[in-house]
Parts: sequence; structure tokens; C-alpha cells
Amino acid sequence: MNIIVCLDDNNGMMFNSRRQSSDVVLTRHVIDLARESKLWMNEYSAPLFDGFSVCVSDDFLTHAKSGEYCFVENSDIAAHMDRVETLIIYRWNRHYPSDRTFDVSLDGWRLVESKEFAGKSHPIITWEVYER
Repeated sequence: MNIIVCLDDNNGMMFNSRRQSSDVVLTRHVIDLARESKLWMNEYSAPLFDGFSVCVSDDFLTHAKSGEYCFVENSDIAAHMDRVETLIIYRWNRHYPSDRTFDVSLDGWRLVESKEFAGKSHPIITWEVYER
């Protein structure tokens, strides 16, 4: 499976049990990225993708198969890392407060692609793809 996560400059994911930020251009980017496969997420993330065909389950990290995508906002992925093929990180390029941080080290992962694009609410969003 391929993990998709949005992080601030301190690897923060959430603050006060809610997402730090969202951006409709980023959402469209994720939909385009996963268009040839399934895109999994939990109920919390599903409203971001309203109107798009996504797979929703509280146990989405267990259901996702090889080649499929998981959009992760409020779940820990460390226990599933043996099944992760790629890590796709969208960086907000900002410092937000956070109380949930990304629970995986990038040690042993290799950055294979990186691009910047303009979002609607963020002037620059950085897209990074990591492989083992």
C-alpha cells in the first residue's frame, strides 16, 4: 500500500483532534494520484473527498492491498509499515501547533521525487515520494 500524509514543518498531523489545514488543490492532486487504484481513508477524512469515489473504513490500513492508497490524517501507521510500498508526503511548509505527529522515521527511506505546486490556501505545497 501507499501512504499519503500531510505534514507541517515539525511533522505535525493534527492539533486539538482536528486537521491542521486542508487545501482543495491538494485534495484534487490526491484524487489524480490514486485514479488508477483505490483510495482508502477513515470516516474523519471522507468529507474532504466528497463527490469522489473513495473507500471508507475505520480499519482502512488493514483493508488496503498492494498498489492501493491510504490517506492518513489521524491514524498511526507504524504497525503497518511492513506493508508500505511508498510514503507520499505533502508538506504545508508552515509551522502549525500539533498534538499528533507522524509516527514513522524516514530513516531507510529514499526520496525519489519532489515537486512544489501552488495550492488554493497555501502558496507552496511540497509533494515528496519516498521508497525503501
